[in-house]
Amino acid sequence: MMQSKRVIIKSKVGLHARPAALFVQTAGKFFSDIYVKMSDKKVNAKSIMGIMALGASNGDEITIITQGEDEKEAMNTLIDLLENKLSKE
Repeated sequence: MMQSKRVIIKSKVGLHARPAALFVQTAGKFFSDIYVKMSDKKVNAKSIMGIMALGASNGDEITIITQGEDEKEAMNTLIDLLENKLSKE
């Protein structure tokens, strides 16, 4: 199975610098393959260079894709991070 969910970036600075590092660090805790897609770009969510290259800003829509043994937990944790924790940054 694979999980896929769209999310709007609510962090004032988008997925840059500290929020990007936190996102990658959180994604790295899971065994599943995790990708972030924006427009026509798809990057590994465990790669800081990949996440930074997306250039996701406040208000942009991204799609998180998780696949693997802990895909549901990974998805829920990353959505919570984006919607609740990083939105206050």
